Amino acid sequence: MHRQVGDLLVNDQGIALHGLLVRHLVLPEGLANTKEVMHFLATEISLNTYVNIMDQYYPCGDIPPNSPLRRRITSEEFNQAIEWAKEEGMIRLDKREKLRLIWF
Repeated sequence: MHRQVGDLLVNDQGIALHGLLVRHLVLPEGLANTKEVMHFLATEISLNTYVNIMDQYYPCGDIPPNSPLRRRITSEEFNQAIEWAKEEGMIRLDKREKLRLIWF
């Protein structure tokens, strides 16, 4: 995809015009291989790839009791994902304020 459209280009209002935007959902206990994904993006795609690291994983459905997917990610896991991206030299991380949904 990056070969076809290049890095993300946005206008003055922050609206995407064209290009690649990667959304990466962090999963509990590293199941999304975040460190490896950030390394791949940095070395094989572009350090200028716009990356949205997401913390919205919410467990639902019939998940086995011993599965790590029975819980949301911790703030430490999310912060580690951001650090891995920065360590790889990724320079365009989504900086919008992250929202945490509160479920009752």
